[in-house]
Amino acid sequence: MNEWHKSSYSQGETSCVEVNEGPHSVLVRDTQNRELGHLSFKASEWTSFLKEIKYGQL
Repeated sequence: MNEWHKSSYSQGETSCVEVNEGPHSVLVRDTQNRELGHLSFKASEWTSFLKEIKYGQL
């Protein structure tokens, strides 16, 4: 896994998420509540999710 970084979709927001993207999975956590853990997604699921956001399908 790589380092945690703020999601590019959270720019300028006070409530944001951080992601940790690896070749096979992506971890997502709340920036303000890191101690609560994270969600894990397959890399392919995360890519599909971002595409749906980009094209206004969500």
